Amino acid sequence: MLKKKLHCFDLGTTKEKILVECKSHTWTAGAKVPSAKMTVWNEAMYYFHLAPLDYRKILFVLHDRRKKEGESLLTYYKRTYSHMIPEGVEFLEWDAVTGDIVKM
Repeated sequence: MLKKKLHCFDLGTTKEKILVECKSHTWTAGAKVPSAKMTVWNEAMYYFHLAPLDYRKILFVLHDRRKKEGESLLTYYKRTYSHMIPEGVEFLEWDAVTGDIVKM
């Protein structure tokens, strides 16, 4: 029989029923998609899918734009991997320059 492997979320509480995964990935130096990092985001979505339905699930990421005015990595992820995102997952993007947190 296979033993179930536990996943430790970056933040979480059973009292408020919240799970948070934090990612600080950026576009590559050539403004290309960091595909290996997107696999890590997909893995986070998988763990959110396995989590109890009554938990609030949040992906908290670093805000990073492709070039100066381009698409953010989070916007790209949501556009291209929408089929991997469980219903109800919330997305927060932190801008390290301004300190702002934006709910996406």
